[in-house]
Amino acid sequence: MVTSRDQTAGRSHSMKIDNSSFESVEQFKCLGTTLTYQNSIQEEINSRLKSGNACYHSVQNLLSSSLLSQNLKIKIYRYIILPVVLYGCETCSLTLGQERRLRVFENMELRRILGPKSDKVTGEWRKLHNEELNDLYCSLNVVRVIKSRRM
Repeated sequence: MVTSRDQTAGRSHSMKIDNSSFESVEQFKCLGTTLTYQNSIQEEINSRLKSGNACYHSVQNLLSSSLLSQNLKIKIYRYIILPVVLYGCETCSLTLGQERRLRVFENMELRRILGPKSDKVTGEWRKLHNEELNDLYCSLNVVRVIKSRRM
C-alpha cells in the first residue's frame, strides 16, 4: 500500500516481486489496526467503536443484572470494554470531532450501565446528565486516557 496525502497516490500502483504480483489496496487490517492509504484514523475509530459496542453486547447480561453493584459494573466497563476501544490509541492524534465521538460513545455506555435516575421532585425516571455521569464514573474520560497514554 502506498501512503500519501495526495488523493490519487497508490491507486494505480502494483508491485511485482519474483514473478508474484501484489494488488494495490486502499486499506487493510494489520495487527488489529486498520491502515488506510491516506493515513486517516477515521476508519480505525469507527472500527474501534463498533468493536466496543459488540463487546458491550457480549457482556450485556452481566451489566443489566440487578445482582451486581454499580461499582462492579463500572469495573467491567473499565477492564473489558474500554481496552477494546483504546487498543493502539497511543499512535492516534485526534481531531475535536473524533474526541467528541469517543466521549459520546463513553457516555452512552455509562448510561446503559448505570441506568436511569429517579427525580426526587417529580418521581419520574430520567437519563443521567453528563455531569452526573462524571461524578459516578470517578475515572479519567476516554479522551484523557488516550492523551495520557500518548505521553
